[in-house]
Amino acid sequence: MEGWELAAREHIRELIARYNLAGDRGWVDEMMALFAPDAVLCIDGVEHVGLDAIRSVFTTASGPHPELIRHHTATLRIDVASVESACARCYFQVLTVDGLDHWGRYSDRFTCVDGEWRFSHRSVRVDGATPGGWASLRGYTGRGGGRRHVGEGAGRHDVP
Repeated sequence: MEGWELAAREHIRELIARYNLAGDRGWVDEMMALFAPDAVLCIDGVEHVGLDAIRSVFTTASGPHPELIRHHTATLRIDVASVESACARCYFQVLTVDGLDHWGRYSDRFTCVDGEWRFSHRSVRVDGATPGGWASLRGYTGRGGGRRHVGEGAGRHDVP
């Protein structure tokens, strides 16, 4: 393994950690800085295309907000294809003050933008949720409908 590949892996590991930390703290601007300009966020089959659509996921979330939320990731596999392209997969669990709330998988694609690794596509699959917990009250059940939400300036990802 070459030095640039090791560096890419560490930057991607840090990117995933920063995403979870910012999400747990509600730091939307910090989270948005982690996405490429034409990124896609897919949650249980629903695609949010472009930065405006992704931002709206984080700013218009409805339902009760837990007093505490902590994302934990495990079994992270990173594949670096080139100096500009990589992908990763891992499992996640989310804890609140009431305990385990929901769990699932991240499947990510990354691109290097101006020397910084960014999410180009993040897929979040909720495999399960505790009945009556935060995620289940928001409708995350792992049964996505495959819809698309296209934001301003989404470009090549527009719905045909």
